[in-house]
Amino acid sequence: MEFNNVMLQRNAEFATIDFAPELKMMPSTGTVVVGCVDPRVDPANVLGLKQGEAAVIRNVGGRINKPLLETLAVLSVVAKAAGRPDGARNLVLLQHTDCGIIGCHHHAPALLAKHLGVETNALDALAITDPYRAVALDVAALRANTDLPDGLTVSGLVYDVKTGLIDTVVPPAPLRAPAA
Repeated sequence: MEFNNVMLQRNAEFATIDFAPELKMMPSTGTVVVGCVDPRVDPANVLGLKQGEAAVIRNVGGRINKPLLETLAVLSVVAKAAGRPDGARNLVLLQHTDCGIIGCHHHAPALLAKHLGVETNALDALAITDPYRAVALDVAALRANTDLPDGLTVSGLVYDVKTGLIDTVVPPAPLRAPAA
């Protein structure tokens, strides 16, 4: 209960000092960042995002799964309703080293497989223990998803929890090559 009071105090300070009522519902940069729920890897902090610049979606492992794809679809509809027919323009996948998903892979593989929408024997192919390979695989899965808009730019990053630095694994590029 004590930390709840701390959070409320921090909110009161935020409302007084940093609140910006002029912000729009759509991110000013047209960016959506997908990251892990690990508290060491808050995308807003590690990427230096300012309020309103990006929408941040977090799930276990920062991995592509059916609920994430459904969320992206809903965001696309919201964007159109808000007057931005092209929706998000940039999709950034941010995974990290020393992820707790590794422990889930070893101790609760059936639960992890359900979260990722695969059979347990397919977990190793998703590179659960290697965030550099995993983020590249997830970008490839996004590129294969025909429900996402062609004009979307996608990139894959890995944050190192020991150094605080980010490596670009998949540089920003169009989701799919333009039709010839």
